[in-house]
Amino acid sequence: MVDQVKQLTVEDFDQLVELPENADRLLEYVGGEVVEVPSHLYASLISSRILGFIFIFLLQHDLGYISGEAGGYMVSGERYAPDVGFISKAKGAIAQRGYNPNPPDLAVEVDFPSSDASLDTLRIKIGNYLAAGTVVWVVNVEQKLVEIYTPGQPVKLVGVNDTLDGDDVLPGFLLAVKDIFPEAPTES
Repeated sequence: MVDQVKQLTVEDFDQLVELPENADRLLEYVGGEVVEVPSHLYASLISSRILGFIFIFLLQHDLGYISGEAGGYMVSGERYAPDVGFISKAKGAIAQRGYNPNPPDLAVEVDFPSSDASLDTLRIKIGNYLAAGTVVWVVNVEQKLVEIYTPGQPVKLVGVNDTLDGDDVLPGFLLAVKDIFPEAPTES
Protein backbone atom coordinates (compact mmCIF):
# COMPACT_ATOMS: atom_id res chain seq x y z
CA MET A 1 0.00 0.00 0.00
CA VAL A 2 1.26 3.49 -0.78
CA ASP A 3 0.16 6.94 0.31
CA GLN A 4 0.61 9.85 -2.08
CA VAL A 5 2.41 12.79 -0.40
CA LYS A 6 3.06 15.60 -2.90
CA GLN A 7 4.73 16.36 -6.22
CA LEU A 8 8.35 17.65 -6.42
CA THR A 9 11.24 17.58 -8.87
CA VAL A 10 13.68 14.70 -8.48
CA GLU A 11 16.32 17.17 -7.23
CA ASP A 12 13.89 18.43 -4.56
CA PHE A 13 13.16 14.82 -3.65
CA ASP A 14 16.85 14.01 -3.20
CA GLN A 15 17.13 16.95 -0.76
CA LEU A 16 13.90 15.99 1.01
CA VAL A 17 15.05 12.46 1.85
CA GLU A 18 18.28 13.78 3.39
CA LEU A 19 16.42 15.92 5.95
CA PRO A 20 16.75 14.60 9.53
CA GLU A 21 12.98 14.51 10.00
CA ASN A 22 12.73 12.01 7.14
CA ALA A 23 15.38 9.62 8.44
CA ASP A 24 12.76 7.10 9.55
CA ARG A 25 10.47 7.44 6.53
CA LEU A 26 10.59 5.20 3.46
CA LEU A 27 10.06 7.50 0.47
CA GLU A 28 10.03 6.83 -3.25
CA TYR A 29 9.82 9.14 -6.25
CA VAL A 30 7.39 7.52 -8.69
CA GLY A 31 5.78 9.10 -11.74
CA GLY A 32 6.82 12.58 -10.65
CA GLU A 33 5.29 12.23 -7.17
CA VAL A 34 6.70 11.60 -3.73
CA VAL A 35 5.24 8.40 -2.32
CA GLU A 36 5.58 7.29 1.27
CA VAL A 37 5.60 3.53 1.64
CA PRO A 38 3.97 2.56 4.93
CA SER A 39 5.15 -0.32 7.04
CA HIS A 40 3.29 -3.62 6.84
CA LEU A 41 4.52 -6.57 8.89
CA TYR A 42 3.17 -9.43 6.73
CA ALA A 43 4.58 -7.94 3.49
CA SER A 44 7.89 -7.47 5.31
CA LEU A 45 7.88 -11.11 6.46
CA ILE A 46 7.48 -12.25 2.84
CA SER A 47 10.17 -9.95 1.48
CA SER A 48 12.51 -10.95 4.32
CA ARG A 49 12.11 -14.62 3.44
CA ILE A 50 12.99 -13.91 -0.20
CA LEU A 51 15.93 -11.75 0.87
CA GLY A 52 17.13 -14.52 3.19
CA PHE A 53 17.12 -17.18 0.49
CA ILE A 54 18.94 -14.90 -1.96
CA PHE A 55 21.42 -13.85 0.76
CA ILE A 56 22.36 -17.46 1.47
CA PHE A 57 22.79 -18.06 -2.28
CA LEU A 58 25.02 -14.98 -2.56
CA LEU A 59 27.19 -16.15 0.35
CA GLN A 60 27.93 -19.25 -1.69
CA HIS A 61 28.31 -17.56 -5.09
CA ASP A 62 29.56 -13.99 -4.40
CA LEU A 63 27.72 -12.46 -7.36
CA GLY A 64 26.73 -9.13 -5.85
CA TYR A 65 24.81 -7.33 -3.18
CA ILE A 66 21.32 -7.68 -1.71
CA SER A 67 19.24 -4.94 -0.08
CA GLY A 68 16.00 -4.88 1.85
CA GLU A 69 13.10 -2.47 1.79
CA ALA A 70 15.26 0.44 2.98
CA GLY A 71 17.69 0.13 0.06
CA GLY A 72 17.02 2.71 -2.64
CA TYR A 73 17.98 2.82 -6.31
CA MET A 74 17.85 5.37 -9.11
CA VAL A 75 15.72 3.86 -11.87
CA SER A 76 14.94 5.69 -15.12
CA GLY A 77 15.24 9.09 -13.41
CA GLU A 78 13.11 8.06 -10.44
CA ARG A 79 13.89 6.74 -6.96
CA TYR A 80 12.65 3.32 -5.85
CA ALA A 81 13.07 1.23 -2.73
CA PRO A 82 12.13 -2.32 -3.75
CA ASP A 83 11.25 -4.75 -0.99
CA VAL A 84 14.30 -6.75 -2.11
CA GLY A 85 16.95 -5.55 -4.54
CA PHE A 86 19.91 -7.40 -6.01
CA ILE A 87 22.71 -5.63 -7.83
CA SER A 88 25.62 -7.47 -9.39
CA LYS A 89 29.25 -6.73 -8.60
CA ALA A 90 29.71 -5.97 -12.29
CA LYS A 91 27.73 -2.74 -11.83
CA GLY A 92 30.33 -1.38 -9.43
CA ALA A 93 30.33 0.01 -5.93
CA ILE A 94 27.29 0.53 -3.74
CA ALA A 95 26.42 4.11 -2.72
CA GLN A 96 27.14 4.91 0.92
CA ARG A 97 24.40 7.59 1.04
CA GLY A 98 21.16 8.21 -0.76
CA TYR A 99 19.86 6.14 -3.63
CA ASN A 100 22.28 3.93 -5.51
CA PRO A 101 23.00 5.49 -8.93
CA ASN A 102 22.67 2.14 -10.72
CA PRO A 103 19.35 0.30 -10.88
CA PRO A 104 19.14 -3.19 -9.42
CA ASP A 105 19.47 -6.25 -11.63
CA LEU A 106 16.51 -7.77 -9.77
CA ALA A 107 13.75 -5.94 -7.90
CA VAL A 108 11.19 -7.76 -5.78
CA GLU A 109 7.98 -5.89 -5.02
CA VAL A 110 5.51 -7.40 -2.54
CA ASP A 111 2.08 -5.94 -3.32
CA PHE A 112 0.21 -6.33 -0.03
CA PRO A 113 -2.21 -5.13 0.94
CA SER A 114 -3.11 -4.39 -2.66
CA SER A 115 -5.15 -1.32 -3.63
CA ASP A 116 -5.91 0.66 -6.76
CA ALA A 117 -3.27 3.22 -5.73
CA SER A 118 -0.61 0.56 -5.09
CA LEU A 119 -1.35 -1.11 -8.43
CA ASP A 120 -1.10 2.22 -10.30
CA THR A 121 2.25 2.95 -8.66
CA LEU A 122 3.44 -0.59 -9.32
CA ARG A 123 2.61 -0.35 -13.04
CA ILE A 124 4.76 2.78 -13.36
CA LYS A 125 7.61 1.15 -11.47
CA ILE A 126 7.50 -2.04 -13.55
CA GLY A 127 7.68 -0.05 -16.80
CA ASN A 128 10.66 1.95 -15.56
CA TYR A 129 12.42 -1.08 -14.10
CA LEU A 130 12.09 -2.87 -17.45
CA ALA A 131 13.34 0.20 -19.33
CA ALA A 132 16.42 0.16 -17.06
CA GLY A 133 17.05 -3.55 -17.75
CA THR A 134 15.85 -4.75 -14.33
CA VAL A 135 14.07 -8.08 -13.86
CA VAL A 136 11.05 -7.65 -11.56
CA TRP A 137 9.33 -10.21 -9.36
CA VAL A 138 5.94 -8.98 -8.16
CA VAL A 139 4.63 -11.09 -5.29
CA ASN A 140 0.84 -11.31 -5.29
CA VAL A 141 0.09 -12.37 -1.72
CA GLU A 142 -3.65 -12.91 -2.11
CA GLN A 143 -3.20 -15.33 -5.04
CA LYS A 144 0.10 -16.78 -3.76
CA LEU A 145 1.90 -16.31 -7.03
CA VAL A 146 4.81 -14.35 -8.43
CA GLU A 147 4.67 -12.35 -11.66
CA ILE A 148 8.05 -12.31 -13.40
CA TYR A 149 8.80 -9.35 -15.65
CA THR A 150 11.93 -9.67 -17.78
CA PRO A 151 12.93 -7.01 -20.33
CA GLY A 152 11.90 -8.06 -23.84
CA GLN A 153 9.95 -11.13 -22.70
CA PRO A 154 6.30 -11.86 -21.92
CA VAL A 155 5.20 -11.86 -18.28
CA LYS A 156 5.52 -15.24 -16.59
CA LEU A 157 3.31 -16.35 -13.70
CA VAL A 158 4.75 -18.75 -11.13
CA GLY A 159 2.29 -20.32 -8.68
CA VAL A 160 2.64 -21.63 -5.16
CA ASN A 161 3.44 -25.15 -6.44
CA ASP A 162 6.16 -23.86 -8.80
CA THR A 163 9.77 -22.73 -8.44
CA LEU A 164 11.33 -19.31 -9.03
CA ASP A 165 14.44 -19.49 -11.18
CA GLY A 166 17.21 -16.88 -10.96
CA ASP A 167 17.70 -17.18 -14.73
CA ASP A 168 20.53 -14.97 -16.05
CA VAL A 169 20.40 -12.57 -13.07
CA LEU A 170 21.09 -15.19 -10.38
CA PRO A 171 22.25 -18.26 -12.35
CA GLY A 172 21.58 -21.45 -10.44
CA PHE A 173 19.24 -19.85 -7.89
CA LEU A 174 16.02 -21.79 -7.27
CA LEU A 175 13.29 -21.01 -4.75
CA ALA A 176 10.05 -22.89 -4.21
CA VAL A 177 7.27 -20.28 -4.24
CA LYS A 178 5.54 -22.02 -1.31
CA ASP A 179 8.62 -21.27 0.83
CA ILE A 180 8.17 -17.50 0.57
CA PHE A 181 4.70 -17.47 2.13
CA PRO A 182 4.77 -17.78 5.91
CA GLU A 183 1.67 -18.83 7.74
CA ALA A 184 -0.73 -15.89 7.75
CA PRO A 185 -0.46 -13.86 10.94
CA THR A 186 -3.45 -13.88 13.24
CA GLU A 187 -5.11 -10.75 14.55
CA SER A 188 -5.27 -10.46 18.32
